[in-house]
Amino acid sequence: MPAEKNQNTAATESATNENPKAAANPVEETPLEGFASICSVLVLALFILTFLAQNFEIPSGSMLNTLLVGDHVIVDRITLAPACRWMPLVHYRPVEHGDIVVFLKPGEPDMFLVKRVIGVPGDRLHLVDGVLYRNGVAVSEPHALREDPSPNSGSSPVGQDQYRDNFPRVRPEFSGNVTETWLVDMPNHVVDGDLVVPPDSYFMMGDNRSASLDSRYWGFVPKENVVGRPLLVYWSFVTSEDQQYKTTAGERIGYLGHILLHFFGDTRWSRTLHLVR
Repeated sequence: MPAEKNQNTAATESATNENPKAAANPVEETPLEGFASICSVLVLALFILTFLAQNFEIPSGSMLNTLLVGDHVIVDRITLAPACRWMPLVHYRPVEHGDIVVFLKPGEPDMFLVKRVIGVPGDRLHLVDGVLYRNGVAVSEPHALREDPSPNSGSSPVGQDQYRDNFPRVRPEFSGNVTETWLVDMPNHVVDGDLVVPPDSYFMMGDNRSASLDSRYWGFVPKENVVGRPLLVYWSFVTSEDQQYKTTAGERIGYLGHILLHFFGDTRWSRTLHLVR
């Protein structure tokens, strides 16, 4: 056995010594090979951003204090997607009560919104003095920020008379945002004083109830509009809510300069990798 080992070692050394130039001069990657490697990385990144995860920035305070203006979140686009037979190892599940969801606003397919799921298909929703009742049971909502209900708010279906009785206190300046489509369609879904969520649809509301334009104003969200659910905040930067309206090139360049100057001071470090719930 020792002799056999020595022979193998000698053979290896001999093979190495036969081509000393190959050991001294490793093969270099050609420009074409380098370009192909870069393309492979870009294709993989594009696949991930298109089908698996996506980056979004929170522009408004409608989800305070769950999500802050300036939070940058990673959105899971797989879990809530329709199940695929060709990918059996992926965990799929239906949208559930309390899920925070990114979706396309009904009637405005280019606008992404993020809200919390209040009602799923078949739910009967009702409010009494700002308290949500779902299928006859009062719902605990510790995440919701709301103003105290007015003395005459009384009882009403979710969405019905929100510009008169308030649910929960809807700011008067928001009343003009109720769409004509929802004004006409909403009564068709009221049964015995409850708002009934139709099939393949969801009722969404922001956690900051008094400052959220949501299903109370434009109705149900179709199932196909759901994009995914925010998983975590990977970066959070103190941002003014009116920044979303500053869209000119000069304003964007100015804001980029502001980020560079105040990156360390205005980054909310405590929210880094903060899980969204």
